[in-house]
Amino acid sequence: MAKCAFCSSTVLFGGVKEEGQRFCNEDCYRNGVTMAVSHELPADEVRNAVAQVHGGPCPRCEGSGPIDVTTTYKIWSLVLMSSWRSDPEICCRSCGRKSQAWGLFSSLLLGWWGFPWGLIMTPVQVFRNAAGLFRDYDPYTPSEELESSVRLIIAADLIADAQAQAQAEASAAS
Repeated sequence: MAKCAFCSSTVLFGGVKEEGQRFCNEDCYRNGVTMAVSHELPADEVRNAVAQVHGGPCPRCEGSGPIDVTTTYKIWSLVLMSSWRSDPEICCRSCGRKSQAWGLFSSLLLGWWGFPWGLIMTPVQVFRNAAGLFRDYDPYTPSEELESSVRLIIAADLIADAQAQAQAEASAAS
């Protein structure tokens, strides 16, 4: 059985094959390409972009920074079905805390109602949100998560620009 080159999921049938790698679907393939491009970016360009995002206004509330990545953890359950996820977001500390408080509250309210995963994962997600709410952070230093996110954003923009340019050249040639 093959593993997805991006998310490491097991690929039983089909998937996308490209340059000796296998991806579970088109989304993972695109994400894998973006990740590869992001690792080729010049360090100075990334450092400058991270500093600009970190010191800029919050994309969510337009308030002042510092801006960083905050992850909110959520779960909901219903009898034999449970769904949990992690939602990273680039925002200010205030917006991040509001999201984490909402994630904690909604997980407490909606997470318990499934067996067995609701009972197992609800305390995990609640703890993760509580830990995030009280996590100590350095407001003067951007996190590695922010650098990774900014790298991916720059890479996605470069890929989109290259695709738009290729389409423009193809339509001009026709």
